[in-house]
Amino acid sequence: MNTYPGERLGLPVSGPGSVARVGRRIGALAIDYAAATIIATAFFGFDQFALPTEAGLSQFAPMMVFAVLQILFIPTIGGSPGHRILGMRVVRLDGAWVGLWRPIVRTLLLIVVVPAVIWDADQRGLHDKAIGTLLIRA
Repeated sequence: MNTYPGERLGLPVSGPGSVARVGRRIGALAIDYAAATIIATAFFGFDQFALPTEAGLSQFAPMMVFAVLQILFIPTIGGSPGHRILGMRVVRLDGAWVGLWRPIVRTLLLIVVVPAVIWDADQRGLHDKAIGTLLIRA
């Protein structure tokens, strides 16, 4: 039986290289989505009184910007801006570079939400398990 998340992966219990805990993950998600909303509002505008049929694609603009931020920054700086601000990195289990396709698949699964909230004993969401990555403390 594992005594802490990441033990069976050979990761430390705390500090750099340990599994990023839920509080940091939620904080990073809030930072990323707030940034995406601000950027989307600046470029696409915001009409709080528009009906979904009137708003068109602008209602999805924050989610699209969020996806672009994830896909752009995970392979380049090792995580989204929220991850990096809160001291986390997305890494492959084998230590190699995450590449270009993994952030795309990870982001698509993250947007669906369900894979991100179902975890294993190591607190790896299904979106990370599917592509062989892990969110660790930097």
